Amino acid sequence: MKEEEEARQVAELSVYSATDNPFHDVNLGQQFRWHKKNEKERKQGMSLAESQHKDALRRQEAKEELERLNKRRAEREAEQRLREEEEIRMQRLAESAQMADWLSKEEDFQLEQERTRAAIRIKEKRAKAIDFLAMNLRYVNPISEDNEEVNDEELEIDLDEPYNIMDSLTPIQIEELHDDIERYLTLEQSEVNIEFWTNMMVVVKDQLDRIKVNERMGAEAAAAVEADINALLQGKSYDHLVVLQKSIQAKLGSGEPIDVEYWENLLKKLLVWKSKAKLKTLHEVVVRNRLEQLRKRQRDEALQAQEELLAGVAKSASRVDRPGITSEAVDTSTQPAEEVETYDRTMTPPLLDIRKLPYEERQIDIVTEMEDLRALIAQRRQVASSRFVPRTAQPEPEEPDTPEPTASNADMASEALFRAEAERDLDEEEELFNVEEDIQHPASYNWEDKYRPRKPRYFNRVHTGYEWNKYNQTHYDTDNPPPKVVQGYKFNIFYPDLIDKSKAPTYKIVKEPGNDETVLLHFTAGPPYEDIAFRIVNREWEFSHKRGFRSSFDRGCLSLWFNFRRNFYRK
Repeated sequence: MKEEEEARQVAELSVYSATDNPFHDVNLGQQFRWHKKNEKERKQGMSLAESQHKDALRRQEAKEELERLNKRRAEREAEQRLREEEEIRMQRLAESAQMADWLSKEEDFQLEQERTRAAIRIKEKRAKAIDFLAMNLRYVNPISEDNEEVNDEELEIDLDEPYNIMDSLTPIQIEELHDDIERYLTLEQSEVNIEFWTNMMVVVKDQLDRIKVNERMGAEAAAAVEADINALLQGKSYDHLVVLQKSIQAKLGSGEPIDVEYWENLLKKLLVWKSKAKLKTLHEVVVRNRLEQLRKRQRDEALQAQEELLAGVAKSASRVDRPGITSEAVDTSTQPAEEVETYDRTMTPPLLDIRKLPYEERQIDIVTEMEDLRALIAQRRQVASSRFVPRTAQPEPEEPDTPEPTASNADMASEALFRAEAERDLDEEEELFNVEEDIQHPASYNWEDKYRPRKPRYFNRVHTGYEWNKYNQTHYDTDNPPPKVVQGYKFNIFYPDLIDKSKAPTYKIVKEPGNDETVLLHFTAGPPYEDIAFRIVNREWEFSHKRGFRSSFDRGCLSLWFNFRRNFYRK
């Protein structure tokens, strides 16, 4: 090692010479010796061997110290690396927890929106099957006064077992219910709600499979097989169904010569009946909680009626009795009975001779009066026993044209603005501008089936004046002025009954091909207002507020005021 170190030093210094080196050392080629140190040690009586031994010890200590420093530095670097890795891991865990929290809040928001939409549809009498099922879950747990408000419309609706709702649904509506249940399953977090929707999914899938079997085998053959299985499983409790399931599974796994297809079909139907048993148990809890809410509401109404009655008695006791009221009430109670028209034979239509009917009509089954009455009574009982009757799509009848709603139906603030704008005097250079332009391609609105579209009210002004350019100054004067030109507009359009007042109405400029003189100013709002347009002069607008520009929507009034840009030329 010593020889290699000396060779390395020689190699490093071989490129320099004693006369040419960057250190300006004339003794560069000689070995360095600390002469003063050696002389001092010699004066102290230290021999050369002792001095060399002391130097070796010092070098060894320096080497050991250097190794310790290098080891400590390596340990510090390792600790720093581990600390950085731990910080990165903790940061990733925090980000993952925050992302999971965001996703949970997003799912909770979507679930709350679904429940809100269901409550709105129930309130507006256009509920779907999934809305009644979602309403069941609102009463699974007792509702306290501080947690949630109970709607009176929901308490008035009679709820049957959840699985009975499919008896009055068409195949298309059952498929739609299947998709709605899948959406709720992806959003629900509560174990009770997830179990409810899972059991409903089992029942709905069984109903869809039954529809497919009816299409393949025929309704009569499928009904016969279904009746045998239902007779075996109907009326059994959940515990009895669990015991029966274990016995069927043991029979299938025993290897005995049995009808495997029958027992597998029976096991599949048994799972459906287990889901129905769970839904029935949950329905009993819902009925109890709803009954408690009804009793609470009745108690509140009774207390309120009692207070009103006491207030009325106290008020009537302070008045003077008027005996004429009793006699008038007795006189008005005696009214003649309604006359009944006597029956006449001409009121009954004549009988038809079946031999005179066409062949197609004679092939129609003849129903007696009693049979028709029995069928009608059976249909009425089916509707009365069903808690949910789907509404069939019917064409909407044409409504007669009704006049536009008057100002009394609008908000008071918007009505005050309209009156103030209409009663304000016109300036000398202002004129009324209430000529509406017909839209060539009117848009169809997706809310027409819910709200009747109507035109908004407006009160507009046009600002006119003289342009004293160089030509007009030469050919006209104040006694003989030039013709007036349009210098700006003031549009005031009123939307007092806007459904979504958080979104302000918008406007856009529509240019027509081949017409450079004028453009259409198109205004668009939301339901229940239609789009309107006005034809204005095609010139550049002045968007400075100091120049009179104004674009605001306040208290149901859209105000758009603007003037045209005026160009001045200097020599």
